Amino acid sequence: MAHLRLVCKVGGAFCLAGMTLLTCVDVVGRKLGHPIFGSVELVGFMATLAAALALPYTHHVQGHIGVEIVVKNFSERTQKTFDLFTNILGLVFFLLVTWRMFVYAGTIRASGEVSISLKFPEYLIILAVAVSFLVFVLTIFEEIVSMSRQLKEKS
Repeated sequence: MAHLRLVCKVGGAFCLAGMTLLTCVDVVGRKLGHPIFGSVELVGFMATLAAALALPYTHHVQGHIGVEIVVKNFSERTQKTFDLFTNILGLVFFLLVTWRMFVYAGTIRASGEVSISLKFPEYLIILAVAVSFLVFVLTIFEEIVSMSRQLKEKS
């Protein structure tokens, strides 16, 4: 699992670097009268992938933003129980989202839909997001198992 998260993290980093590089080169190219054809589409694709690919690693290192005004006042066990409950809700939600993303990728593939400028098959981006969400779901599941064990040990 750690290897899949690392692959996602590195892929997301490459997308961010690619967006930066492409945008800079495109801006200079526009000033010189030679913009990069399809740069807006490519940056959009990379932004989508960067966000999706960041999810598994960010969740694993608890790098997400949390509002704990009320929860931090509870006992440690209650906080862990609350975290377990929210992770279970997140797992259910992202299982549904992941399933629907795979279905949507298949639908878009069957329709033959491509991007406007580059004629890139959009289902490939949707499929990549779905795979990233699958890694995210597995990461959440792994955390639920770990949290459940911790709660049982403290009982």
